[in-house]
Amino acid sequence: MLFTNLLYSSSSEASAAGKTTVVTQFAASFEQYIYLNLELPDDRQPFEQFTTIAVLLQAVFFLKNKSLSQRQYTLLFIDEIQAAPEAMNILRYFHEEAPDIAVIAAGSMLETLFNKNVSFPVGRVEYKVLRPASFPEFLSAMNETAAREQLQHVPAESFAHRKLLALFHTYALIGGMPEAVQHYSTNKDLVSLAPIYDSLLTSYIDDVEKYARNDSQMQIIRHAIRASFAQAGKRIKYQGFGNSSYGSRDMGEALRALQKALLLYLVFPDTGYTLPLLPDLKKSPRLHVLDTGLMNYFAAIQKEILSTDDLNKVYQGNMIEHMIGQELLAFQHDALSALHFWVREKKTSVAEVDYLFPFEGRLIPIEVKSGTTGTLRSLHQFMDATPHDLAVRFYAGEVSVADVVTPNGKSFSLLNLPYYAVSQLEKYLTWMLSR
Repeated sequence: MLFTNLLYSSSSEASAAGKTTVVTQFAASFEQYIYLNLELPDDRQPFEQFTTIAVLLQAVFFLKNKSLSQRQYTLLFIDEIQAAPEAMNILRYFHEEAPDIAVIAAGSMLETLFNKNVSFPVGRVEYKVLRPASFPEFLSAMNETAAREQLQHVPAESFAHRKLLALFHTYALIGGMPEAVQHYSTNKDLVSLAPIYDSLLTSYIDDVEKYARNDSQMQIIRHAIRASFAQAGKRIKYQGFGNSSYGSRDMGEALRALQKALLLYLVFPDTGYTLPLLPDLKKSPRLHVLDTGLMNYFAAIQKEILSTDDLNKVYQGNMIEHMIGQELLAFQHDALSALHFWVREKKTSVAEVDYLFPFEGRLIPIEVKSGTTGTLRSLHQFMDATPHDLAVRFYAGEVSVADVVTPNGKSFSLLNLPYYAVSQLEKYLTWMLSR
């Protein structure tokens, strides 16, 4: 058995340029590649008439004019699997009865979420999530080979800092949606990206209209999508979310549905200082949307990003904090991957650390902030209580290490990293611990 994977993106229309392209590139390592799009009647028919895996395979190989005798060297990609609900359960039989064939299935989580005829196979299928492009992937798309090589050099060389920071500004502005990245790579025209963002946002809203179970749910979720891009990066309350009259129950149900559909993340805070991570679901969550580029477009802050010398000055710091979270998630493809942040809430004060990152038994606090180390009050409070002595700050400057003492007298090391180095965080932490 090579693998049976179920690859999910947020929307079949909006993400097609991502998941299909990735699988097609991967298929180059196989002698045969069979692509099925179950939205097409001819490709769907073998699954609708399923009797046995043996007969289904004969039909598929015949349909695509491929050699069944070479099945062990074949990659079978079943795209838009939600279009044939019976195909979802058939996946498990590939593992049991045809373990020599590599199978990847892909589909829209949003459509599957509202289609009650779709049931998920249990046991024999590995689930993966396709996220927006990371900064290293963006550099590759821009043909910035030298920049990507320098990015991966730990610690980074000073001569590369200015160019890498400028490229990251562009990446933060555009975001990681494959179609937007590909278009910019070809045309280098930021203005021409507007129709792409409009199309992506419209496709999400249209998907809700097609699959919501009734008009009321459709209206609530349509509102939730629009309001989410305006509230991204902020802590929210369900009651009246987005200046609406919707109650906590209805809005909570809508936002949780969109979270399952991978359009947004509800990040609940942690209150502890050590592993394991245990988010407090009684507290207000922070809202993250699928892509920062879409957020920038919806919030109309693109000109502000273009004119700034420090991304922390944009949108009260929410944009770069959101972008750092997107980068932290970019290399996590498991369905249960999540972001974490820390709070300590008292009647007289609130302390909040932007992110927590588990690393070799430690819970590393991460702040996204410019300024001097003395302004990191919440970070100091966390470090006073945690048993280790290492923290991270992302900012517009170069790589540096500061020896810091909290007002309560605890010494710790603060690893200052440029915004563009998020993808290399684990390498930098290893470097710090080996110094």
